[in-house]
Amino acid sequence: MTVKDQETEEAHLSNAIDVPSQVESAAEPDLDIPPTGVLKERSRNWGWILSGIICMNVLILGCVLISGSANKEVNITSPDLQIFLIVLLLLTSFWMVYYLIYTVRKENAVDYKDGHAGPIWLRGGLVLFGSLSILMDIFKIASYAGYLRCDSAITVAFPAVQLVFVLVQTYFLWIHAKDCVQLQRNLTRCGLMLTLSTNLVMWMTAVTEESAHHVAEPESPRNTSQISGRSLYISRADFGNQVCNCSHTSCSLFKEAYYYLYPFNIEYSLFASAMAYIMWKNVGRVTEEHDHHIKFQLKNILIGPLAGLLLVGSGLATFVFYEMAMVNGGGSSDQKDKVLLMYFVMNIVIATLMSVSTVIGWAIYKVDHRERVSEKNPTRSLDVGLLIGTSLGQFTVSYFTIVAMAATGAKGYLNRLNLALAVMIVIQLGLQNLFIIEGLHREPYRNVYPPVTVVQNPYVLEPGNELSNFDGSDVDAKPSAAIAAHSLHGHTTEHKPKLLWKRWILKEVCAFLLLGNMILWIMPAFGARPQFDLKTETDFLTLNMWAVVVNIGLPFGIFYRMHSVASLFEVFLTS
Repeated sequence: MTVKDQETEEAHLSNAIDVPSQVESAAEPDLDIPPTGVLKERSRNWGWILSGIICMNVLILGCVLISGSANKEVNITSPDLQIFLIVLLLLTSFWMVYYLIYTVRKENAVDYKDGHAGPIWLRGGLVLFGSLSILMDIFKIASYAGYLRCDSAITVAFPAVQLVFVLVQTYFLWIHAKDCVQLQRNLTRCGLMLTLSTNLVMWMTAVTEESAHHVAEPESPRNTSQISGRSLYISRADFGNQVCNCSHTSCSLFKEAYYYLYPFNIEYSLFASAMAYIMWKNVGRVTEEHDHHIKFQLKNILIGPLAGLLLVGSGLATFVFYEMAMVNGGGSSDQKDKVLLMYFVMNIVIATLMSVSTVIGWAIYKVDHRERVSEKNPTRSLDVGLLIGTSLGQFTVSYFTIVAMAATGAKGYLNRLNLALAVMIVIQLGLQNLFIIEGLHREPYRNVYPPVTVVQNPYVLEPGNELSNFDGSDVDAKPSAAIAAHSLHGHTTEHKPKLLWKRWILKEVCAFLLLGNMILWIMPAFGARPQFDLKTETDFLTLNMWAVVVNIGLPFGIFYRMHSVASLFEVFLTS
């Protein structure tokens, strides 16, 4: 039996299985719809509308306060924003505590769970990023406490409240991420939308704080080439060194520490937002929890992980050299050019290798005959939406770079490398999106074998039978164990190798792409900003315009890389 015949037979079989259920559903009336079904539908729509209004208002108010506090010309101070955030965090925490101690303990409140929501690796990432966010808040409290005698106490209260919020929310999402709530639906929808909008406002706040130092111009023009983004940020976060001195000697150490923890706090807010959205979509949903129990194994998977680890090691070494050169202003012009050359070449190599491996994986999908997933699931829809939406940020930055380089003629080897990198990033993003989306919509591999027709030779004797006892009456008997084993072995040798080599290549590709996205997340997340170290885009687009493009597009690009890691891990498990 050929592979094509096997697929046709499996399709007929699945259609035959579906027919009785369809006939039964058509023949029997739906007796589960209560007389008040229309009223319940209106109540559900009202809950969606009200929760959406709450989310929209919180986000808009948060955007106004965040943008106003970031602009020195607007009379909105940082304590004003922090008071708003404290109120928001407390309200959200109170609702989550109410949900934990009252809503879920009611009878029939959570009768169903979504098996696709909140997989263990997503919740594990949430716990990891949440732990590092708590560490960041501790460092902030220790640093800001040194300025209490000359600054507002709100600056210390805010990280303390945020620490409690992270603890409560992490526990809430770890335990109840799969819930499909059936009682208090409207209240739960509003609470989840409040949680979602709170995390998005916290994300915008962290991105604004983390990005402000990269575009702030030093007050003294003579120091323009001598002050770097990180040192400028640390000095600006000092609450005015010339006015107020820290009461203890560890302030600068704590500032250095919590600066490097900002990326984890940013990712935590986005992870929590995504999980809250899935819970909101699952409110009132009736589904069955399917535990797939897919095991994570690296058996016989060697080339992809080794090549990916080599890529990560090379990228980390390049990033360390880049940071050491740029942390004090970049040093001499020749040294800065050499470091940028190394950085651009390394990223071009990474993007090229990832593009080639993605093409290989896509070719495997073309010869792979797994069925596509037909079931609608909010988790998968969100994964695809986030993948496409967040990639637009990196697309935007790359296309602005391409236009700037093409308009200026890409003079000099650094500009030409920058142009080549922007083009390769566009290609790599497009190919990777296609590969991941296709992988998410394929059914997991299963060991399904086609039926084997066994024809027994009546002249083959079973062990223990003598020739004199054979009379031909056992022709219709069941095949012997030896024949069945031989037939099964013949089927295995015919079909199993074809299945294994596809799975092997897909797992190698996923492992390599996963590690490649990891290093492409690490470099920008921890401070690499070649967009401002090379002045071509700044001179062509002006600093203000280019800063807006980078500070909006880059955070989405950073989240895209981390989300790609999670999605590739899921594709790896189902391959």
